[in-house]
Amino acid sequence: MVRSLRLGRLYDATLADPAENVTVTIDGDRFGTVTRSKDRPPLGDQDLDLGSYFGLPGLIDAHTHLGQALPVNAIRDEGLISIASVAAGIFQNCELALEAGVTTARDLAGLDGGIVQAIDSGLVRGPRMYPSGPALAQTGGHGSGHTPYRMTDAALCIPGLFQRALVCDGPDGVRLAARTALRRGATQLKVYGSGGVVSFADGPRDVHFTIEELKAAVEEATARHTYVTSHAHNSEAIRRGIAAGVTCFEHGTYLDEPTAELMANAGASLVPTFMVLEVMRQRSESWGIGPELLDRMAGVSEAMQKALSLATDAGVRIGSGSDLLGPQQAGRAFEVELKARIIGFRDALSAATIGNAEIMGLDADLGTVESGKIADLIVVDGNPFDDPAVLSDPENVKVVIKSGVVVKDIR
Repeated sequence: MVRSLRLGRLYDATLADPAENVTVTIDGDRFGTVTRSKDRPPLGDQDLDLGSYFGLPGLIDAHTHLGQALPVNAIRDEGLISIASVAAGIFQNCELALEAGVTTARDLAGLDGGIVQAIDSGLVRGPRMYPSGPALAQTGGHGSGHTPYRMTDAALCIPGLFQRALVCDGPDGVRLAARTALRRGATQLKVYGSGGVVSFADGPRDVHFTIEELKAAVEEATARHTYVTSHAHNSEAIRRGIAAGVTCFEHGTYLDEPTAELMANAGASLVPTFMVLEVMRQRSESWGIGPELLDRMAGVSEAMQKALSLATDAGVRIGSGSDLLGPQQAGRAFEVELKARIIGFRDALSAATIGNAEIMGLDADLGTVESGKIADLIVVDGNPFDDPAVLSDPENVKVVIKSGVVVKDIR
């Protein structure tokens, strides 16, 4: 355990500008005092001198798919891949997230409570996990695994580790699926409220689930003191979700101004996801993404940029998610860099720290470097205000502290 650390600069969402010459003490797994002083008292055995580095709160990724560790073009052949290989890929993704500076992750569609046990017990290196278990998908909808002429559900089912989705229809079917996900350790529920960009039988402008079906999911989540987040690319999907009591929406690609105002009035949040689009373009050939899907992706990033601006102007709480898929999910802080190009580094970092903490109901413990909060902190080589790309390369993330413990140190 670290007792104290000395930083050249420190920034979080509570500050107008980076603070210089900061000493942070750590009491167990919590931050103690945060003080500024040019004096440099002698360091003890449990102190870290990081005076040449820049400190930030541990990053929170609110839209991960750490469990979807198979090659994207191998998903339909997942029965040919051993459970051992699936598990190894998942554990590697968890470790890579931590190496990138992500100390807390919300996994949306796949991992269940088993991965929480493995990480918390120290068997696997990874972020603090908040899994959704299997997401809820309607027949023929995004996430279901259905193609037009092959009715195959998202088949890989390994309780205690991973299952992408539960296909369910009607309020009673949704209720059963929600209870199953919660039984398997879901800390929140995810529904596929719209079609997807990379789908076989729908598109991002399609709307999924009725209000009554969505209400069933919300009722089950509320009964377990948690919430529902919805994959929703279009405004109608968001409007249905708000009518049902959904409080968080992923992507929001085709958000319009009236719906943004409706979200703000309802206190709903938006988690845009830019990084996955860039990665899919870069890996389209190896992932088997053909011309049809590449054509569908055209303009999506630009539409999401407009949606982010509309939501920000309306006063919607903004979160941050990478939405990465596949094996070797490295460098996920690139999401912060991409958002910084649109809304500036301060707001992009805020979305990936305190914004996500508020969305997940964890802001009393996470998101800023303040006395009494859980001691999650990353130290980077360079000034992300001058160049947000500093965060994108895990090699620049020199130290990662999670719950007061140094889990990475490559100085």
